[in-house]
Amino acid sequence: MREKIEKLGAQFREEMSSVSDVQSLEDLRLKFMSKKGYISELMKELGKVPPEEKKDVGQMINSFKSEITSRFEEKKDEIIRLQEQILIQSAESYDESLPTDTLTGSFHPITLVQRQLEDIFESMGFDVEDYNEIVDDYHCFEALNIPPFHPARDMQDTYYLNTPNQLLKSHTSAAQNAIMIKYGRRLKEEGRPIRAVFPGRCFRNEAIDACHENTFFQMEGIMIDKDISISNLIYFMKTMLSEVFEREVTVRLRPGFFPFVEPGFELDIQCLICGGDGCPSCKNSGWLELCPCGMIHPNVLRAGGINTEENPYEYTGFAFGLGLTRLAMMKYEVGDIRTFNDCDLSALSQFVSR
Repeated sequence: MREKIEKLGAQFREEMSSVSDVQSLEDLRLKFMSKKGYISELMKELGKVPPEEKKDVGQMINSFKSEITSRFEEKKDEIIRLQEQILIQSAESYDESLPTDTLTGSFHPITLVQRQLEDIFESMGFDVEDYNEIVDDYHCFEALNIPPFHPARDMQDTYYLNTPNQLLKSHTSAAQNAIMIKYGRRLKEEGRPIRAVFPGRCFRNEAIDACHENTFFQMEGIMIDKDISISNLIYFMKTMLSEVFEREVTVRLRPGFFPFVEPGFELDIQCLICGGDGCPSCKNSGWLELCPCGMIHPNVLRAGGINTEENPYEYTGFAFGLGLTRLAMMKYEVGDIRTFNDCDLSALSQFVSR
Protein backbone atom coordinates (compact mmCIF):
# COMPACT_ATOMS: atom_id res chain seq x y z
CA MET A 1 0.00 0.00 0.00
CA ARG A 2 2.81 2.41 0.86
CA GLU A 3 4.56 1.63 -2.43
CA LYS A 4 1.33 2.29 -4.33
CA ILE A 5 0.91 5.72 -2.67
CA GLU A 6 4.53 6.64 -3.44
CA LYS A 7 4.11 5.46 -7.04
CA LEU A 8 0.95 7.53 -7.47
CA GLY A 9 2.75 10.53 -5.93
CA ALA A 10 5.55 10.23 -8.50
CA GLN A 11 2.97 9.88 -11.29
CA PHE A 12 1.10 12.98 -10.10
CA ARG A 13 4.26 15.12 -9.96
CA GLU A 14 5.33 13.98 -13.42
CA GLU A 15 1.93 14.73 -14.98
CA MET A 16 1.66 18.03 -13.11
CA SER A 17 4.98 19.20 -14.58
CA SER A 18 3.57 18.91 -18.11
CA VAL A 19 0.27 20.75 -17.47
CA SER A 20 0.09 24.08 -19.31
CA ASP A 21 -3.58 25.15 -19.31
CA VAL A 22 -6.52 25.30 -16.90
CA GLN A 23 -8.54 22.54 -18.60
CA SER A 24 -5.65 20.05 -18.47
CA LEU A 25 -5.13 20.98 -14.84
CA GLU A 26 -8.79 20.30 -14.05
CA ASP A 27 -8.63 16.95 -15.88
CA LEU A 28 -5.63 15.99 -13.76
CA ARG A 29 -7.40 17.00 -10.54
CA LEU A 30 -10.45 14.91 -11.41
CA LYS A 31 -8.19 11.98 -12.27
CA PHE A 32 -6.86 11.96 -8.72
CA MET A 33 -9.58 13.65 -6.61
CA SER A 34 -12.96 12.75 -8.13
CA LYS A 35 -15.23 10.08 -6.64
CA LYS A 36 -13.73 7.55 -9.05
CA GLY A 37 -10.21 8.94 -8.78
CA TYR A 38 -7.06 7.48 -7.28
CA ILE A 39 -7.59 9.02 -3.82
CA SER A 40 -11.04 7.43 -3.53
CA GLU A 41 -9.56 4.08 -4.54
CA LEU A 42 -6.87 4.41 -1.88
CA MET A 43 -9.49 5.19 0.78
CA LYS A 44 -11.44 2.07 -0.21
CA GLU A 45 -8.31 -0.06 0.03
CA LEU A 46 -7.48 1.39 3.46
CA GLY A 47 -9.99 -0.99 5.02
CA LYS A 48 -7.85 -3.95 3.91
CA VAL A 49 -4.71 -2.64 5.62
CA PRO A 50 -3.67 -4.43 8.86
CA PRO A 51 -4.91 -2.54 11.95
CA GLU A 52 -1.40 -1.77 13.21
CA GLU A 53 -0.54 -0.02 9.90
CA LYS A 54 -3.87 1.68 9.22
CA LYS A 55 -3.07 4.93 11.07
CA ASP A 56 0.26 5.51 9.28
CA VAL A 57 -1.16 4.61 5.87
CA GLY A 58 -4.17 6.88 6.48
CA GLN A 59 -1.82 9.76 7.28
CA MET A 60 0.12 9.07 4.07
CA ILE A 61 -3.10 9.25 2.05
CA ASN A 62 -4.15 12.51 3.74
CA SER A 63 -0.71 14.03 3.15
CA PHE A 64 -0.86 12.99 -0.50
CA LYS A 65 -4.35 14.49 -0.81
CA SER A 66 -3.18 17.77 0.76
CA GLU A 67 -0.18 17.88 -1.60
CA ILE A 68 -2.45 17.43 -4.64
CA THR A 69 -4.81 20.20 -3.50
CA SER A 70 -1.98 22.60 -2.67
CA ARG A 71 -0.08 21.94 -5.92
CA PHE A 72 -3.32 22.32 -7.87
CA GLU A 73 -3.94 25.82 -6.45
CA GLU A 74 -0.32 26.89 -6.98
CA LYS A 75 -0.31 25.65 -10.57
CA LYS A 76 -3.65 27.30 -11.30
CA ASP A 77 -2.36 30.66 -10.05
CA GLU A 78 0.82 30.21 -12.10
CA ILE A 79 -1.14 29.49 -15.31
CA ILE A 80 -3.42 32.49 -14.76
CA ARG A 81 -0.43 34.79 -14.19
CA LEU A 82 1.23 33.56 -17.39
CA GLN A 83 -1.97 34.09 -19.36
CA GLU A 84 -2.26 37.62 -18.00
CA GLN A 85 1.34 38.38 -18.97
CA ILE A 86 0.70 37.15 -22.51
CA LEU A 87 -2.37 39.42 -22.77
CA ILE A 88 -0.42 42.41 -21.46
CA GLN A 89 2.48 41.85 -23.86
CA SER A 90 0.15 41.46 -26.84
CA ALA A 91 -1.92 44.58 -26.02
CA GLU A 92 -1.65 47.58 -28.27
CA SER A 93 0.49 50.45 -27.01
CA TYR A 94 -1.14 53.71 -25.93
CA ASP A 95 -0.02 57.32 -25.72
CA GLU A 96 0.48 58.30 -22.06
CA SER A 97 0.60 62.01 -23.03
CA LEU A 98 -3.06 62.06 -24.10
CA PRO A 99 -5.17 64.38 -21.88
CA THR A 100 -7.43 62.74 -19.33
CA ASP A 101 -11.08 63.43 -18.74
CA THR A 102 -11.31 66.43 -16.44
CA LEU A 103 -14.73 65.45 -15.08
CA THR A 104 -14.76 64.32 -11.45
CA GLY A 105 -16.03 60.80 -10.92
CA SER A 106 -17.15 58.97 -7.81
CA PHE A 107 -16.94 55.53 -6.28
CA HIS A 108 -19.95 53.29 -6.68
CA PRO A 109 -21.95 52.97 -3.42
CA ILE A 110 -21.23 49.23 -3.27
CA THR A 111 -17.51 49.98 -3.62
CA LEU A 112 -17.77 52.44 -0.75
CA VAL A 113 -19.43 49.84 1.49
CA GLN A 114 -16.91 47.18 0.48
CA ARG A 115 -13.93 49.39 1.29
CA GLN A 116 -15.44 50.38 4.62
CA LEU A 117 -15.96 46.72 5.53
CA GLU A 118 -12.43 45.81 4.46
CA ASP A 119 -11.07 48.50 6.80
CA ILE A 120 -13.27 47.25 9.65
CA PHE A 121 -12.24 43.63 9.27
CA GLU A 122 -8.57 44.48 8.78
CA SER A 123 -8.71 46.35 12.10
CA MET A 124 -9.92 43.07 13.66
CA GLY A 125 -7.03 41.09 12.20
CA PHE A 126 -8.69 39.69 9.06
CA ASP A 127 -6.86 39.25 5.75
CA VAL A 128 -8.64 40.59 2.66
CA GLU A 129 -8.53 38.13 -0.25
CA ASP A 130 -9.75 38.06 -3.85
CA TYR A 131 -11.11 35.15 -5.89
CA ASN A 132 -12.13 34.30 -9.45
CA GLU A 133 -15.58 35.01 -10.87
CA ILE A 134 -15.40 31.87 -13.03
CA VAL A 135 -14.95 28.79 -10.86
CA ASP A 136 -15.23 25.03 -11.13
CA ASP A 137 -17.94 22.78 -9.73
CA TYR A 138 -15.69 21.36 -7.02
CA HIS A 139 -14.95 24.70 -5.33
CA CYS A 140 -18.46 26.11 -5.78
CA PHE A 141 -20.29 23.03 -4.53
CA GLU A 142 -18.48 19.77 -3.76
CA ALA A 143 -15.86 21.28 -1.42
CA LEU A 144 -18.77 22.93 0.44
CA ASN A 145 -20.52 19.67 1.29
CA ILE A 146 -22.85 19.91 -1.74
CA PRO A 147 -22.23 16.77 -3.84
CA PRO A 148 -23.60 16.31 -7.39
CA PHE A 149 -27.39 15.98 -7.62
CA HIS A 150 -27.84 17.18 -4.02
CA PRO A 151 -31.14 19.10 -3.62
CA ALA A 152 -29.26 22.03 -2.05
CA ARG A 153 -28.04 22.96 -5.53
CA ASP A 154 -31.60 23.96 -6.39
CA MET A 155 -31.24 26.86 -3.92
CA GLN A 156 -29.07 28.63 -6.52
CA ASP A 157 -30.13 28.85 -10.16
CA THR A 158 -26.61 28.77 -11.58
CA TYR A 159 -25.11 30.02 -14.86
CA TYR A 160 -23.00 27.24 -16.37
CA LEU A 161 -20.52 27.91 -19.18
CA ASN A 162 -19.92 25.95 -22.35
CA THR A 163 -16.48 25.04 -21.01
CA PRO A 164 -16.81 21.73 -19.14
CA ASN A 165 -17.13 22.01 -15.37
CA GLN A 166 -16.98 25.83 -15.40
CA LEU A 167 -19.64 28.20 -14.03
CA LEU A 168 -20.13 31.76 -12.87
CA LYS A 169 -19.58 32.00 -9.13
CA SER A 170 -23.01 31.82 -7.46
CA HIS A 171 -21.71 32.71 -3.98
CA THR A 172 -18.46 33.90 -2.41
CA SER A 173 -18.39 30.67 -0.37
CA ALA A 174 -16.69 29.19 -3.45
CA ALA A 175 -13.41 30.66 -2.14
CA GLN A 176 -13.55 28.92 1.24
CA ASN A 177 -11.59 25.83 0.19
CA ALA A 178 -8.80 27.83 -1.45
CA ILE A 179 -8.46 30.13 1.59
CA MET A 180 -8.27 27.18 3.99
CA ILE A 181 -5.53 25.59 1.91
CA LYS A 182 -3.63 28.87 1.63
CA TYR A 183 -3.56 29.56 5.38
CA GLY A 184 -3.88 26.02 6.76
CA ARG A 185 -0.14 25.47 7.17
CA ARG A 186 0.22 28.77 9.04
CA LEU A 187 -2.59 27.72 11.38
CA LYS A 188 -1.01 24.37 12.23
CA GLU A 189 2.66 25.34 12.32
CA GLU A 190 2.46 28.83 13.84
CA GLY A 191 -0.83 28.60 15.71
CA ARG A 192 -2.17 31.72 13.97
CA PRO A 193 -5.95 31.52 13.42
CA ILE A 194 -7.34 31.78 9.91
CA ARG A 195 -9.18 35.09 9.68
CA ALA A 196 -10.09 36.21 6.17
CA VAL A 197 -12.79 38.03 4.22
CA PHE A 198 -13.16 37.79 0.46
CA PRO A 199 -15.56 40.14 -1.36
CA GLY A 200 -16.71 39.48 -4.90
CA ARG A 201 -19.36 39.62 -7.57
CA CYS A 202 -21.84 36.73 -7.79
CA PHE A 203 -24.32 35.61 -10.43
CA ARG A 204 -27.66 33.79 -10.26
CA ASN A 205 -30.62 33.48 -12.60
CA GLU A 206 -32.94 35.48 -10.34
CA ALA A 207 -36.36 36.93 -11.04
CA ILE A 208 -35.45 40.63 -10.89
CA ASP A 209 -37.46 42.87 -8.57
CA ALA A 210 -36.84 45.63 -5.99
CA CYS A 211 -34.64 43.39 -3.84
CA HIS A 212 -33.26 40.77 -6.28
CA GLU A 213 -30.76 41.06 -9.16
CA ASN A 214 -28.97 38.46 -11.28
CA THR A 215 -25.64 40.20 -10.57
CA PHE A 216 -24.85 41.20 -7.00
CA PHE A 217 -21.98 41.54 -4.55
CA GLN A 218 -21.20 39.56 -1.40
CA MET A 219 -18.43 39.38 1.17
CA GLU A 220 -17.57 35.99 2.63
CA GLY A 221 -15.73 35.69 5.91
CA ILE A 222 -14.26 32.80 7.89
CA MET A 223 -12.43 32.37 11.18
CA ILE A 224 -10.86 29.03 12.14
CA ASP A 225 -8.94 28.10 15.27
CA LYS A 226 -9.23 25.82 18.27
CA ASP A 227 -12.35 26.32 20.44
CA ILE A 228 -14.14 28.77 18.11
CA SER A 229 -17.85 28.97 19.00
CA ILE A 230 -21.09 30.73 18.06
CA SER A 231 -20.27 33.41 20.67
CA ASN A 232 -17.28 34.47 18.54
CA LEU A 233 -19.52 34.70 15.48
CA ILE A 234 -22.09 36.91 17.23
CA TYR A 235 -19.37 39.22 18.62
CA PHE A 236 -17.79 39.88 15.21
CA MET A 237 -21.16 40.39 13.49
CA LYS A 238 -22.42 42.91 16.08
CA THR A 239 -19.10 44.79 16.04
CA MET A 240 -19.16 45.00 12.25
CA LEU A 241 -22.77 46.23 12.02
CA SER A 242 -22.30 48.94 14.65
CA GLU A 243 -19.25 50.22 12.74
CA VAL A 244 -21.01 50.21 9.36
CA PHE A 245 -24.20 51.99 10.40
CA GLU A 246 -22.56 54.10 13.11
CA ARG A 247 -25.56 53.48 15.35
CA GLU A 248 -27.39 50.70 17.13
CA VAL A 249 -29.40 48.48 14.79
CA THR A 250 -32.00 45.83 15.56
CA VAL A 251 -31.06 42.33 14.44
CA ARG A 252 -32.45 38.86 14.87
CA LEU A 253 -30.85 35.41 14.58
CA ARG A 254 -33.02 32.56 13.34
CA PRO A 255 -32.23 28.99 12.22
CA GLY A 256 -31.31 28.56 8.57
CA PHE A 257 -30.09 25.69 6.39
CA PHE A 258 -26.84 25.96 4.47
CA PRO A 259 -25.00 22.72 3.60
CA PHE A 260 -21.57 24.11 4.48
CA VAL A 261 -22.42 25.13 8.07
CA GLU A 262 -23.88 23.22 11.04
CA PRO A 263 -25.67 24.75 12.84
CA GLY A 264 -26.70 27.46 10.39
CA PHE A 265 -28.37 30.81 11.00
CA GLU A 266 -29.95 33.74 9.18
CA LEU A 267 -28.97 37.11 10.62
CA ASP A 268 -31.66 39.62 9.68
CA ILE A 269 -31.58 43.37 10.13
CA GLN A 270 -34.65 45.50 10.74
CA CYS A 271 -35.32 47.42 7.53
CA LEU A 272 -33.77 50.88 7.83
CA ILE A 273 -35.74 52.20 4.87
CA CYS A 274 -39.18 51.74 6.43
CA GLY A 275 -38.13 51.37 10.08
CA GLY A 276 -39.73 47.93 10.26
CA ASP A 277 -43.17 49.03 9.03
CA GLY A 278 -42.89 47.14 5.73
CA CYS A 279 -41.97 48.23 2.21
CA PRO A 280 -41.13 46.65 -1.19
CA SER A 281 -37.42 46.44 -0.27
CA CYS A 282 -38.17 44.12 2.65
CA LYS A 283 -41.19 42.46 1.00
CA ASN A 284 -43.38 44.24 3.56
CA SER A 285 -41.99 42.07 6.36
CA GLY A 286 -40.03 44.81 8.15
CA TRP A 287 -36.89 42.62 8.04
CA LEU A 288 -34.17 42.12 5.45
CA GLU A 289 -32.03 38.98 5.22
CA LEU A 290 -28.47 40.25 5.49
CA CYS A 291 -26.04 37.66 6.73
CA PRO A 292 -26.35 33.86 6.41
CA CYS A 293 -23.85 32.38 8.84
CA GLY A 294 -23.00 29.43 11.06
CA MET A 295 -20.32 27.03 12.25
CA ILE A 296 -18.30 25.52 9.40
CA HIS A 297 -19.35 21.93 8.66
CA PRO A 298 -16.76 19.25 9.57
CA ASN A 299 -16.82 17.96 5.96
CA VAL A 300 -15.81 21.41 4.69
CA LEU A 301 -12.94 21.62 7.17
CA ARG A 302 -11.72 18.19 6.06
CA ALA A 303 -11.97 19.15 2.38
CA GLY A 304 -9.83 22.22 3.15
CA GLY A 305 -7.15 20.10 4.83
CA ILE A 306 -7.81 21.64 8.25
CA ASN A 307 -8.95 18.49 10.07
CA THR A 308 -8.44 14.80 9.36
CA GLU A 309 -10.78 11.83 9.54
CA GLU A 310 -8.82 10.60 12.58
CA ASN A 311 -9.24 13.95 14.35
CA PRO A 312 -12.31 15.63 12.76
CA TYR A 313 -12.89 18.23 15.50
CA GLU A 314 -9.38 19.49 16.26
CA TYR A 315 -10.24 22.89 14.78
CA THR A 316 -13.59 24.66 14.53
CA GLY A 317 -14.63 27.85 12.82
CA PHE A 318 -17.46 30.08 11.71
CA ALA A 319 -18.38 31.45 8.29
CA PHE A 320 -20.66 34.26 7.20
CA GLY A 321 -21.80 35.74 3.91
CA LEU A 322 -22.61 39.44 3.85
CA GLY A 323 -24.77 40.83 1.08
CA LEU A 324 -22.83 43.95 0.09
CA THR A 325 -25.58 45.05 -2.29
CA ARG A 326 -28.27 44.82 0.38
CA LEU A 327 -25.99 46.42 2.94
CA ALA A 328 -25.53 49.39 0.57
CA MET A 329 -29.31 49.60 0.18
CA MET A 330 -29.72 49.86 3.95
CA LYS A 331 -26.80 52.22 4.53
CA TYR A 332 -27.77 54.71 1.80
CA GLU A 333 -31.55 54.06 1.95
CA VAL A 334 -31.80 52.99 -1.68
CA GLY A 335 -35.27 51.54 -2.21
CA ASP A 336 -34.64 49.54 -5.39
CA ILE A 337 -31.65 47.25 -5.96
CA ARG A 338 -31.81 47.89 -9.73
CA THR A 339 -30.57 51.44 -9.13
CA PHE A 340 -27.04 50.11 -8.61
CA ASN A 341 -26.81 48.53 -12.08
CA ASP A 342 -28.83 51.04 -14.11
CA CYS A 343 -25.78 53.34 -14.74
CA ASP A 344 -28.00 56.32 -13.98
CA LEU A 345 -25.45 59.08 -13.30
CA SER A 346 -28.07 61.35 -11.72
CA ALA A 347 -28.70 58.65 -9.10
CA LEU A 348 -25.05 57.68 -8.55
CA SER A 349 -23.64 61.24 -8.52
CA GLN A 350 -25.06 61.83 -5.02
CA PHE A 351 -22.28 59.58 -3.68
CA VAL A 352 -19.43 61.81 -4.96
CA SER A 353 -18.89 63.48 -1.58
CA ARG A 354 -19.33 60.34 0.52
